[in-house]
Amino acid sequence: MKYVKQEEKRDGKVEIPQEGHKMEELNGYVEHIVFQNSENGYTVLNLETEDEEIVCVGMCKGLTQGESVLLTGEYTDHPTYGRQFKISTYQTVIPKDSKSMERYLGSGAIKGVGPALAARIVKKFKEDTFRIIEEEPEKLVQVKGISERIAREISIQMEEKKDLREALVFLGRYGISNTLAVKIYNTYGMELYGVMRENPYRLAEDISGVGFKIADEIAAKIGIHTDSDFRIRSGILYTLQRAVGEGHCYLPMELLLRRASQLLEVGEEQIRPHVDNLMMDKKLVCRDGAVFAGSFFYGELNCARMLHELNLPMPEAEQLPSQEARMMKTLEQLAKEQGMELDDLQLQAVLGCIRNGLFILSGGPGTGKTTTINLIIRYFESEGLDILLGAPTGRAAKRMTEATGFEARTLHRMLELNSALSDEEKRRVSFERNQDNPLEADVIIIDEMSMVDIQLFQALLKAIVPGTRLILVGDVNQLPSVGPGQVLRDIMDSQCFPMLVLQRIYRQAGESDIVVNAHKINRGEQISLDNKSRDFFLLERNDVNVIYKHMIQLIREKLPKYVEATPYDIQVLTPMRKGPLGCEALNRILQQYLNPPEPGKREHLSGDTLFREGDKVMQIKNNYQLEWEVVSKYGIPIDRGQGIFNGDMGMIREINEAFSTLVVEYDEQRRVTYPFSLLEELELCYAITIHKSQGSEYPAVILPLMGGPRQLFNRNLLYTGITRAKRCVTILGQSETVREMIANESENRRYSALAARIREMAE
Repeated sequence: MKYVKQEEKRDGKVEIPQEGHKMEELNGYVEHIVFQNSENGYTVLNLETEDEEIVCVGMCKGLTQGESVLLTGEYTDHPTYGRQFKISTYQTVIPKDSKSMERYLGSGAIKGVGPALAARIVKKFKEDTFRIIEEEPEKLVQVKGISERIAREISIQMEEKKDLREALVFLGRYGISNTLAVKIYNTYGMELYGVMRENPYRLAEDISGVGFKIADEIAAKIGIHTDSDFRIRSGILYTLQRAVGEGHCYLPMELLLRRASQLLEVGEEQIRPHVDNLMMDKKLVCRDGAVFAGSFFYGELNCARMLHELNLPMPEAEQLPSQEARMMKTLEQLAKEQGMELDDLQLQAVLGCIRNGLFILSGGPGTGKTTTINLIIRYFESEGLDILLGAPTGRAAKRMTEATGFEARTLHRMLELNSALSDEEKRRVSFERNQDNPLEADVIIIDEMSMVDIQLFQALLKAIVPGTRLILVGDVNQLPSVGPGQVLRDIMDSQCFPMLVLQRIYRQAGESDIVVNAHKINRGEQISLDNKSRDFFLLERNDVNVIYKHMIQLIREKLPKYVEATPYDIQVLTPMRKGPLGCEALNRILQQYLNPPEPGKREHLSGDTLFREGDKVMQIKNNYQLEWEVVSKYGIPIDRGQGIFNGDMGMIREINEAFSTLVVEYDEQRRVTYPFSLLEELELCYAITIHKSQGSEYPAVILPLMGGPRQLFNRNLLYTGITRAKRCVTILGQSETVREMIANESENRRYSALAARIREMAE
């Protein structure tokens, strides 16, 4: 932004777009920066005007102490900090007199220039000071204490600050917020003008948080035509990216063209040539009518190759009589010590894990997977082998640890997450453990494999050398991973590797109707809803408000005593996000009753979500950058780490408006400090979707079910929901809905090709 004189403005005023509030103007200089968020530019400052000193707040990235500014905005009353001026726009103006110039230069805004040196510079050049610094910096050497090097540095700093402000003004013309404008400036620097004029769709590829739609809005304001080559290419890539968000690894060509045509509002015949061009640029791969983003095609291909490389017979596979006898004797002794009784299938599973480099073990709840894993672990331990246990989420790893007595780690932690920034905002995730630095283990057992997506699976396989045993455990009937692919199902469907499905139910009806009903649902059999069970209930309700009332009663009063847990541990699971029984509506109601406002309990409104201290919240996207720490009761950090992941649940411990931060405590007392700019990654989780509950187990689960979209209300979803409960399932709603879900076998199809790639490799 160029420094402009006030008198150049029409009638002494700046034209501000009206948005339903009366905008006011303030003229003054920044006397003190109280707080400034380095990421999004949120600033709290004291502004000195002719009449008074005023506290101002707003997005002012790059603004520094001592600058003369023109602010527009409105006065607000903050409940804690009182009267403030909320900044809508800001503009740096040229100081009118020598005193103001001296105050700016000596404020610390220009590194290396203190009050004494600022006074000497202004004394020498008077009102011409800023022009000399910008246009003739070599003259600064005439001032005592300034060398040629210092003169250059002063000029460069003034230029950099001017460049940022000019960029903010330029981007502001296209309706781009200061926060996004700073991201664009940090990514492209002075190249941003060329990018914006020629191809604003690059923003969607290069900048975190900018999708096709934002780039498209900007392009429309700039005047880029709807049939622009850049727009169509970007729209194709965005269509595939959106499909990845739905869990797909590819789209059939016809579906890709249809979706892209609807998005771009241009004909399919205009889109097809650009798909071909993107293939030539190696950004897309087409195989048998399926169109992949390059990374997903080669990701599945690499996984198939690495699985075959791990599928080696182990030395024990020779099955010499002496070896076989020793193995069986060891297993019998270990089973006896652990008080285990193995059936033939479980014994076959253990032997399969011993004899093969790769083995897949599947089975529903109560079929003895944990017992089998325990014996596998103890056998390999008795052989002196190094064993690693892993699971996709913190909750799943914690369950595995409790069930086996051996430490299980999340896959991200096992692979030693290492995140890096290629620039300020563009994120890239990598792991310390990879093909160059593999995991040091003889046996690796991964539980809850249905939750592992193709990208994480590829990272895992890269870190395992052939000769290491890999045992994959999971329930193939659970919902597929939140991320793209359906890894466990595809591996099993390929029929290329040793595997076994446990089927006998060990926890009998007298012990757990949850388990018995889960298996019935999975087979498509109707279940008894007569409420004679001790752990499976249906409360027939046909009114949404009545469901709300009884849900709150169950969480606050009934279930905590019944399952010996706290209200925090009881989880509401719903098929939907929207609607009166979707998690968005339920969270607002449950927050009101389970964590009501109280004096001294701080709150912060972010978008449509009100966060309050004591709220139960969930991280809704992987963030490899976020740092966590565990502190002692004296506040001293005793452990630190990086990475909070999609599905992690915690509680808000502190909200600090002065520093624009919110502190969440996750499992194992890991505390994370979120800047307000990252609150879009958090949501309330008194109620969550069944999909988000994968890999978790809760003492009690409440399922509100009153009908909904057929493609969503299916058998697979109901099965996953009830198997999240450890001690009690309560369905609030209509028995007819439950029966319809059991009868509805349809699942949302996922487009993935790992099974095909595995079979190709085998041939």
